[in-house]
Amino acid sequence: MIVALDFPTASAALAFAASVTPQVCRLKVGFELFTSAGPAVVETLVKKGFDVFLDLKYHDIPNTVASACSAAARLGVWMVNVHAMGGRQMLVAARESLEKSSHRPLLVGVTLLTSLSSGDLVEIGLPRDSATQVERLARLAKEAGLDGVVCSAQEAALLRAEHGTDFCLVSPGIRPAGSDRGDQERVVTPLDAVRLGAHYLVIGRPITHAADPVNVLAGINRELASV
Repeated sequence: MIVALDFPTASAALAFAASVTPQVCRLKVGFELFTSAGPAVVETLVKKGFDVFLDLKYHDIPNTVASACSAAARLGVWMVNVHAMGGRQMLVAARESLEKSSHRPLLVGVTLLTSLSSGDLVEIGLPRDSATQVERLARLAKEAGLDGVVCSAQEAALLRAEHGTDFCLVSPGIRPAGSDRGDQERVVTPLDAVRLGAHYLVIGRPITHAADPVNVLAGINRELASV
């Protein structure tokens, strides 16, 4: 379980972190929190013992992405991601930069955002079938030596069958039954995501915006323990 810290300030994010332990979840720091609070909030969470997924989706020229990945490694993060659509050279440069680091986080490639619909894909010039695009980018990521990919759990079974259990599948767009799907298109419940083959589930607003976030998190963990 990776809880997305969907908070605008470090104080709010750290208040949530204080209410849980590293044994019940990992934590994800994305654009909003990192932009408002900077690297310091990441370092604080790491010092508290949390595995931190730095979700900044690096996508630039190979040298720039390699340097950014090295900087992320120095923060002590557990996982970092890059956009698989940055191409083979960029992916290889990212992986090689982390191999030179004294601390080597997991490196995963973003395939398609779970907010994209088939109409969105056509509009930006990609195949309407999301699974085809995800499969292509996952294969590229594996060939470039990445540890896995970020994908919807809807594609997890396909990728697990093709790449085996050692290729890490991180699935956002996880929505407990009955919760608001928000701006997500390709959503899956936590239980179904695990059954489909996802290794890590990213859940944000259904937990962090709940009236009792800790209780919601505990309930999801209990449900997953039954698998």
